Amino acid sequence: MYTAIIVIHILVSIAMIVSVLLQVGKGADMGSAFGGAGSQTLFGSAGPATLLAKVTGVCAGIFMLTSLYLTYQSSRVKQTSVMSDVPAVTAPAAPQATQAQPDALPQPTTNK
Repeated sequence: MYTAIIVIHILVSIAMIVSVLLQVGKGADMGSAFGGAGSQTLFGSAGPATLLAKVTGVCAGIFMLTSLYLTYQSSRVKQTSVMSDVPAVTAPAAPQATQAQPDALPQPTTNK
């Protein structure tokens, strides 16, 4: 469930970004009055403002709800640990002490 909400949260945030970027700025009307290219919009002059404003509002509402849910879920105290299924590791056995025999070590030879 948590992963599904994260996926919805990401998709809604991308949709909200796209809908905000597609909206016509408030300064575009003045440019179109003097023959600028701002009057050639994709949806016409009045269409995108209401449609994209509604899409942005719905996306913002869903984004806020998923943000609150994810915040609530992440602040809850975890009852289990990731490491609860891992068996306890015991200390390795101490190596057996071997006594080095001084006679067994090679002695340097000197040639006179």
